Amino acid sequence: MEYAGRPGPLEDADGSEEGWLTGKAGTVALGEPSGAMTWFPGNHHPLDKATYTLRATVPKGQRAVSGGEPETLEPKPRADGRTTWTWDSRRPMASFLTTLAIGRYELSTGGTSSELPIVNAVAPGEDAEVLERLPEVLDWSVERFGAYPFDSYGALVLDPGAAGYALETQTRPVYPGAPGVGLVVHETAHQWFGNSVTPRTWQDIWLSEGFATYAEWLWEEDHDGPTAQSTFDRLYATSEDADLWAFPPADPPGPDDLFSDPVYQRGAMTLHQVRRLLGEDRFARLLTGWPKKHAYGHARTAGFTAYAESLAPDTATREALTRTWAAWLRAEGKPDSARPGR
Repeated sequence: MEYAGRPGPLEDADGSEEGWLTGKAGTVALGEPSGAMTWFPGNHHPLDKATYTLRATVPKGQRAVSGGEPETLEPKPRADGRTTWTWDSRRPMASFLTTLAIGRYELSTGGTSSELPIVNAVAPGEDAEVLERLPEVLDWSVERFGAYPFDSYGALVLDPGAAGYALETQTRPVYPGAPGVGLVVHETAHQWFGNSVTPRTWQDIWLSEGFATYAEWLWEEDHDGPTAQSTFDRLYATSEDADLWAFPPADPPGPDDLFSDPVYQRGAMTLHQVRRLLGEDRFARLLTGWPKKHAYGHARTAGFTAYAESLAPDTATREALTRTWAAWLRAEGKPDSARPGR
């Protein structure tokens, strides 16, 4: 198949821009939920995963950065000074998790304690010192969520004007300027929850964003910050007419609601209720077992609730989990009780 065109940006239902975006440092392609269709053909549904090889020929002095593993970080220039960059993503990937950045990015490499290679690309002038903590964040994530599901990792740091949000692009998350460590934790957790285990439909997106948000809570708890319980309590104390309670996380009403508070925060609150019901040991098994069970595949909310119930120690806990799904995942408005299973 051959195709050609002039890619451009795409405005989401919530007013944000994705697709082919241009900033001071160059161009970047971002795809969640629909932007990938602006620069290559495909089905563009979360169910349609594939492996990818991306080759980009760019002018002299420019670099092309994508996900996966580079053929080389020093491609030989052609006679006209242009260079061709090749990146291989050898694990299945949904199209919305692809990216391509072209510009004068500064590249750096490193590794983790498990010798996993790290490749970072940073826009000129951006202070990305936090990326030195990538090995630490990844080691913590492996301890919490199990074996890292891909063959490399890293980050792509844009100039602040190129995009208005971060994105969990597979193996190399994109950040709109130098990120804080909490955002790095969030996008790292997505490599398990959202990338390896991808929501089967967009209605199941809380399985991606709820887990990544709860990872932030766990990181804070493990690093002398607020406990997950105190974060839950603070959120539950918000007014009944707050955006947090606008709709149930397992049933976003439309495309403009996919990245709203109920999906992220109420999704994380649901996971905290599961933790309280299962206890620490069984919840730890859930955090590693769920992404292992569905590695490189897809999942729906019904599959997750059944999996959590399979870890319950007794009938009373299973029944409490059933009530928790009804109150926290599917019911309109603020749940009547902060206690799980009530």
